Amino acid sequence: MKLAKIAFRNIRRNRRRSLLSGTAIIVATMAITFLFSYIAGFVGDYQSNVVRYMTGHVRIRHAEYDEYEQLNPLHLSVANYEEVVQKLEAEDGVAAVVPRTRFFTAIYRNEQTFGGIGLGVDFQREREMMDIQDSLEQGRIPRNGEREMLLSAGLAKELDIEVGEKLTLLTKNKYMGMSGMTFLVTGIVRFQVAGFNDSFFLMPIDTAARFLKMDDEATEVLVMLEDDRHVDAFVQKAKTILSNLGRDELSVQPWTKAGMIYGMIRYAQNIYDIFALIFFLLASTVIVNTTMMVIYERMREIGTVAAMGMTPREIVRLFFLEAFYIGAIASFIGVLIGVAITLPLARTGINVGAITEGVDMELSSIIYPQLNIRSTVFVFFYATVIASLASFIPSRKAAKIEPVEALRAV
Repeated sequence: MKLAKIAFRNIRRNRRRSLLSGTAIIVATMAITFLFSYIAGFVGDYQSNVVRYMTGHVRIRHAEYDEYEQLNPLHLSVANYEEVVQKLEAEDGVAAVVPRTRFFTAIYRNEQTFGGIGLGVDFQREREMMDIQDSLEQGRIPRNGEREMLLSAGLAKELDIEVGEKLTLLTKNKYMGMSGMTFLVTGIVRFQVAGFNDSFFLMPIDTAARFLKMDDEATEVLVMLEDDRHVDAFVQKAKTILSNLGRDELSVQPWTKAGMIYGMIRYAQNIYDIFALIFFLLASTVIVNTTMMVIYERMREIGTVAAMGMTPREIVRLFFLEAFYIGAIASFIGVLIGVAITLPLARTGINVGAITEGVDMELSSIIYPQLNIRSTVFVFFYATVIASLASFIPSRKAAKIEPVEALRAV
């Protein structure tokens, strides 16, 4: 008896029933495929932003800076940073090396005081890191050596200030004395990272050095590599370079060990993995329930084929084949729809600005889902297997019933 042909015939004969089973599987696989892509995009975006805005792939600081970071220890700096930058830029596989000076200030505006976080940067070198030029919403980039600054969009809104106006900043300098200086606002930037739009401002690193009384010093030097798989090897290389320069007071850290950042990424990944698992279980429940209901509703049919001489083992195989064919076809269609939804969104992105607004995390306002071939193939096989196995329990139970009793079933 050719059970495969009979299984195909049964699927075509009752199209409404087959469509019901297939639709549940299609919806489940489509949703899971997109969910995995969204999670991959979320985690990838967070990691990318941490590297570009916070740590680089490799971060070089004074060995004691991390211990006192909350106190803004400007005296624990990377002295003569230009020498370090040039040595690292000459290495193969380096995409960018950027010096930065981070500091906290009080901003005076209309007889009010606001808090701000300043970044002294080399705007030319930052092109490969923060994309400041692309983020410029109004005005222009400050000129080196000038008392000029860029304001993040959120801070500019809070201060109610326009391009061309001036601000007075007050901060503690390297020697723990107070320094004040007035700056011209030359532009407003709107970063994709919501956390950077609320309190950050940028100025030329040489201007920041004068303001903070730092002589050719930066608080950190960040390195971005062309391939992040070579981070550990580059860390060892950077340590050797610094040792040859006699800079043993500096520490070299990969981004995975830079403070709590990597731990937060792993934590976020675990949280989303739990969400994915729960969704996976819910989708599996939908597939299993639909498959089992369809078989239980076919008791009369089971009695008929049993009365015609089909053995219990053949009955189980028949329903298994039906579930397998429906599961494979529906899973394939569901995965295709999920991919078809993901690919356009991978280019245009999903605007989550309303959700991330006010959230102090390195999250972009637009998330670009990332299609993962391995997880997509896994979803297809998983849904097919679940649908097939779900037919075993009800079909085995039904096959043990006497044909007369099965024929009487309603």
